[in-house]
Amino acid sequence: MFFINIDEIVKYCFWVVLVRGRIMLQKMSLKRILFLLLTTTILLSATVSASVGKELNNNSGSKYMEKAASVGGDLDPLVDLKVTVAIKEIRALDNIDSFSNPDFYLKIYIDGVEHTSPIWLNKRYVTANWYVTQDVPDDKEFVNITIQLWDWNDGKDRLCDISRSYQDKPNSREVNLVYSLKSAHWTGGDYILNEPTLFDPSGYGRLNGCDDNSIYENDRDCEIIFDIHQNDFDGDDIPYWTEVNVYGTNPTVNDKGRDDDHDGVPIEWEFKWGHHFSMVSYNPPKWVDRWDYNPFVWEDHKHMDPDEDGLDNVEEYLTSEWGSDPFRKDIFLEVDQMEIGPNGEGAYVPDLSKELLRDAFSRHNIGMHINEGWPGGGEIIPFDINTSNRELQEFYFDYFLHGDPNNWKRGVMHYGLVDYHSDRYGGFVFRTTADGKHYLLDSFQVSTSHLENFPFKYPLLSCFIRKSFNHEYQRAIVYASAMMHETGHTLGIFGWNVPGCDNPLAVFPHVYWLKFKSYRSCMNYNYCYNLVDYSDGSHGKNDFDDWSNIDLTLFQRESFW
Repeated sequence: MFFINIDEIVKYCFWVVLVRGRIMLQKMSLKRILFLLLTTTILLSATVSASVGKELNNNSGSKYMEKAASVGGDLDPLVDLKVTVAIKEIRALDNIDSFSNPDFYLKIYIDGVEHTSPIWLNKRYVTANWYVTQDVPDDKEFVNITIQLWDWNDGKDRLCDISRSYQDKPNSREVNLVYSLKSAHWTGGDYILNEPTLFDPSGYGRLNGCDDNSIYENDRDCEIIFDIHQNDFDGDDIPYWTEVNVYGTNPTVNDKGRDDDHDGVPIEWEFKWGHHFSMVSYNPPKWVDRWDYNPFVWEDHKHMDPDEDGLDNVEEYLTSEWGSDPFRKDIFLEVDQMEIGPNGEGAYVPDLSKELLRDAFSRHNIGMHINEGWPGGGEIIPFDINTSNRELQEFYFDYFLHGDPNNWKRGVMHYGLVDYHSDRYGGFVFRTTADGKHYLLDSFQVSTSHLENFPFKYPLLSCFIRKSFNHEYQRAIVYASAMMHETGHTLGIFGWNVPGCDNPLAVFPHVYWLKFKSYRSCMNYNYCYNLVDYSDGSHGKNDFDDWSNIDLTLFQRESFW
């Protein structure tokens, strides 16, 4: 158990004043001096330790918060509080401009003050890494924040849609948030609620214009991945007020990595995802902090999977640095590629293919993460003229598991291998094993010798079907559609449970083409290599709703065939 040592704090205060004296005091801010005096007074009156945190649970935690909320004054005597809004990614999910990629820029209002970003010219996908920081009053808990995404045009800029469009504001495109300096969490148009029926569909720190059911309408829908935080003296991102009044931890000591309750997830993860706001008054609005996870009491995170995506909370923590969200479904896909052969055989997957895959899943609020920097992701495999089934198993073990049968990625991430040629088909799913006994349907293979032919097979028809004369764009669609098709099998879509799936007679002009024409899915061979999407079942007779029937846990089950 962690205790704050009162004697050491007192000694430190006297050391600052008596030993370092005037020079040290001149270098210290007035707020720092006041904090040290305040801390000494508080600690002399009561022993503060991590045991305070044990009072937190779903029942007593909120009561403790309401009591603590009556404490007024400076919310953080250690620092002059500043709020930062950081934009990580911007993605166009619709066709924003008719003849070019969009020219995005942002307007962010913090406490009523406008901040404008640079313009990212002619980019459909922006890795922004742009942020704005503003000083805010230290004695006011809530800060109002508004985020707007604009497309710059000569003469008339247009507002893009990143909003859920609530019933009271059906035409809204911006997002309004309320950020708390006490808990470092926010609510409003983006929020956390640990209750499946009330989940924010797009997840926390992610805005999605498709949330107003405009997925198949050209409504300038876009996606923004962002974060909001405040400066914090000890750098653990748990604000002073929460450390002192809720957790009972030392606000001058970085607590990252602590797992006092030994439940497999550290304090910073339980802090971020174990909080939500409850509105106890509507007029005027009054928000109360609720704490769902307690970092000082063991909770069974190994068996908690609130979003039912197959990743328990421990696995959500292990993948958190790559964007996982325990309250929004995630798919992690590692793609390894075979190097180019000695005579130029083979090809690499276009980067755009991965973006098109992410778009398709993002529109349905499933986070698709592909080789985003995790250990061993995106390996290059030595060239092989023909890949056998045995070699597929070897590649999986050597390049995905890195020779470790207990590698944590197994059962957490899907695996895709891009080879030159296979002795079976141009693409298929395959079961994998780490010990020769337990098999998972977690992997697929696609062959470049097969896929590279499609943009050239019927050049004019290909341009018409894929709606582009750009050869590289067509390649990107072919690869993305093939990879999405094979991923669909690892999610439970097969010919025996979906009649239009994998049916060679459903391809034009064969006998079943007209019957299954309404099944507009890349799982239908008639659309595979041309469409990067599953069907939602809305296209008429013999259509099938893939999106509502995919099973994100199938790839973890050993009993499958």
